[in-house]
Amino acid sequence: MNIKNRIKMLAVSRGMTLKKLSEKLSDITNKNYSYNSLLGKLNRESLSLKEAFIIANILNYQLDFIDINK
Repeated sequence: MNIKNRIKMLAVSRGMTLKKLSEKLSDITNKNYSYNSLLGKLNRESLSLKEAFIIANILNYQLDFIDINK
């Protein structure tokens, strides 16, 4: 599953649209994230790790690095 579908699925599971997600992302970061700019980042798979952490937090999820050698 690509990042776009994953984030859309997680947002929907929280009852949130990508438009609302982009608004909350803008509020938190003090940067302009429109629906189209967020969708473009998701389509290009150019979301930064910082943005991914913020989105996860907005959706009440936690990103974590897991050692796959254990």
